[in-house]
Amino acid sequence: MLLHDPVPPSSGVGDVDARCRWLAQRFDAVRKRSATLAAPIGPEDAMVQSMEDASPTKWHLAHTTWFFERFVVADGAPYTPFDPAWDYLFNSYYQSAGPMHARPQRGVLSRPTLAQVFDYRDAVESRMRDRLQRGDLDTRLLDVVELGLQHEQQHQELLLTDIKHAFFSNPLHPAYRDDLAGAGGSASALNWIARQETIIEAGHPVWPGCDGFAYDNESPRHRVLVPAHALASRPVNNAEFRAFVDAGGYRTAGVWLSAGWDMVRARGWTRPLYWSQDCDTEFTLGGWRPLDPEAPVCHLSYYEADAFARWAGARLPTEFEWEQAAAALPVAGNFVDSGRLHPCSPATESTGLQQMFGDVWEWTSSAYTAYPGYRPWPGTLGEYNGKFMDAQWVLRGGSCATSADHVRASYRNFFPSDARWQFAGLRLAKDSA
Repeated sequence: MLLHDPVPPSSGVGDVDARCRWLAQRFDAVRKRSATLAAPIGPEDAMVQSMEDASPTKWHLAHTTWFFERFVVADGAPYTPFDPAWDYLFNSYYQSAGPMHARPQRGVLSRPTLAQVFDYRDAVESRMRDRLQRGDLDTRLLDVVELGLQHEQQHQELLLTDIKHAFFSNPLHPAYRDDLAGAGGSASALNWIARQETIIEAGHPVWPGCDGFAYDNESPRHRVLVPAHALASRPVNNAEFRAFVDAGGYRTAGVWLSAGWDMVRARGWTRPLYWSQDCDTEFTLGGWRPLDPEAPVCHLSYYEADAFARWAGARLPTEFEWEQAAAALPVAGNFVDSGRLHPCSPATESTGLQQMFGDVWEWTSSAYTAYPGYRPWPGTLGEYNGKFMDAQWVLRGGSCATSADHVRASYRNFFPSDARWQFAGLRLAKDSA
């Protein structure tokens, strides 16, 4: 079952009608943000695909539109597709929805043009608004609308991380925007916050009447034994990770997992992605900037995060240690909403937990697998999460490219061990004596 945020109790109308109006407002806001994020990207930039794991900006804009056209607009009444050929171009991985263009070849799609993609967005948005305003969507389709909006927010983050990689891969190193705010604040001292062994309730509840959207991979809610441990009060910062680099961390096989060490040698890793060779500057969405020593380190693979933790005499937290700590905290931090588009150090000193949400996704030591009793959503949308539960690791907390209303304590992001182009960092943990 898909869940949704509660509608205002003062609406004075039936739940379905109120939810249609609420989703219509949310639809406009989410779609507007996608257009705003794409605005600095020209037609030439919008079709660049710098690696197989990334997608062109134009494809992100079209695919999120295809989702609404295919799963909402075309559901029910007779419908003529905007362009039948685009069903093949902009399907991502939904095998039960039909064949799709190969992911590594998305960068060859010079046509349709960026202007045609925006025409496509306008046409589908008009039809979506019409259906939402008429109120002819049942609860099942309203759930799909909410999923589509959450899906688009994920692609907004990918749009930013993918264009950053594309611009970094360009020898001219153009900036996505040259007006982004620079570094600010100063990091607190790293403290250890100890917790005793306990049994927690982890995951998102899914029973009827529960408030808040959640993906199927966050359920069912279940009991987990969390051993005694200590969690670092903040993420590892650039200065701390540079000490690892300067100490020869990328040349010390003993702190790396075997596959990670193979990756270091095969790909020539010597520092985090986007750091200059002298480690004094880093490439950001605002171009090259001085490396802020106090800001959370980012663009680390799981291998790098794990190696640093071992070198520091600690480890990565489990996802349940992380969730236990975050569950009592408000979802507040440096998200895409702030407009900074880069991790920053906190503005105030604190001895408690800091930056659990926003700034950087935090790698955990938990493999991305199903919770006990997990059931994927029925039908084609059941392909959304479950089939990727293989050789990936869980990340928690959101980043500076994530929307603030998109994450929660139970949210489970996931990537393979060698992924570096996401805003991913780490928080240390250690076993209690």
